[in-house]
Amino acid sequence: MSSNTVVLAFSGGLDTSFCVPYLKEKGLDVVTLFVDTGGVDDEERAYIEARAIELGAVAHHTVDGGDDIWEEVVVPLVQGGEIYQQQYPLLCSDRYIIVRKSLQLCRELGTKKFAHGCTGMGNDQVRFDLTVKTLGDFEILAPIRDIQQDHGNVREYEKAFLEERGFSTRAKASRYTINENLLGVTTSGSEVDEWEAPGDETYQLTAHPSQWPREALRASITFEEGVAVALDGEAIAGPELISVLNKRFGAYGVGRGYYTGDTTVGLKGRIVFEAPGLTCLLAAHRALEEAVSTGYQNQFKPVVAQKWVELVYKGFFYEPLKFDLEAYIESSQIFVNGTVTLETWGGKVSAVKIDSPHILRRAGAVYAQSADWNVTEAEGFIKLLGQSSTLHALVNSDED
Repeated sequence: MSSNTVVLAFSGGLDTSFCVPYLKEKGLDVVTLFVDTGGVDDEERAYIEARAIELGAVAHHTVDGGDDIWEEVVVPLVQGGEIYQQQYPLLCSDRYIIVRKSLQLCRELGTKKFAHGCTGMGNDQVRFDLTVKTLGDFEILAPIRDIQQDHGNVREYEKAFLEERGFSTRAKASRYTINENLLGVTTSGSEVDEWEAPGDETYQLTAHPSQWPREALRASITFEEGVAVALDGEAIAGPELISVLNKRFGAYGVGRGYYTGDTTVGLKGRIVFEAPGLTCLLAAHRALEEAVSTGYQNQFKPVVAQKWVELVYKGFFYEPLKFDLEAYIESSQIFVNGTVTLETWGGKVSAVKIDSPHILRRAGAVYAQSADWNVTEAEGFIKLLGQSSTLHALVNSDED
């Protein structure tokens, strides 16, 4: 490859489609890379490759990232049990896998040039750029940020640019920005950005209530040290598990949400997201963990997990603190073993049964039912537990 070779992280959407002829007209040889982090089928992968070549890429590569996103994102996210601002399950996190694999290709081709299709208005540019700067010495090319300086409506300019050169754009891609991966789907643009009610066409994975089946759906998930390893008693690989859960529970509308949050660049962001499988894993894991961990563990671990989520959301995937936090989260999962049965009638999912040898219970005591301590012990416990508060009331009483 020549010194003018640039590796472009390519998805086939409007932004990265624009980047190919734009970079080519700058005198660069564009090599496109699609990192398949889940969510696309063989037909879509073939389309992405054909699209890249049609637009002028000198070569196109496709690599798998499903196992990476499971191990590096899903496992610690589910073990941690927290989502960003109690709303958003980090569906953006495949960006870090995409960048790392893109830089691997750069090294193989002997080029220092890496390009992405992020705008200058959102969080992804931070995730991409910080990851590049952390993993090596590369030149970052960001065409969408470049044109943003001169064009107010960037998407309209991109469409016109492509059409002038004889390239069509998908109708949906021209209206929405859609990102789909193993974790789920996010959709923004059009009425979503305008704070209006999203149309039915914005949804990819979750069914409308009018289409939900009438009978309830149940599924059991087995965990070993906080990692999901089986579905309904059958061993299953992580990426396949979440894909199956997406289909089964997506048919019941599970995992559909709207996220309005404070972005890294200080703007309010609004997206539609769908994450049926991830929603199921989080619900099942939380139910199991709460049953087998001590009260202090359940109280403290969310503090660690929330910081992990914040770092991942804001672009600090390779920050040393993130790995320190992961070490704690992993150590907290030793006894998170067992099987949880989930049930949905549509819309939300509940953990209805927990089976584990580590549930913190004993035969002689069941909350609000039976106890193996006597009345005197209970009264003494209450007296000592509340002594500070009752002393305060006694000492500071207005009565003589």
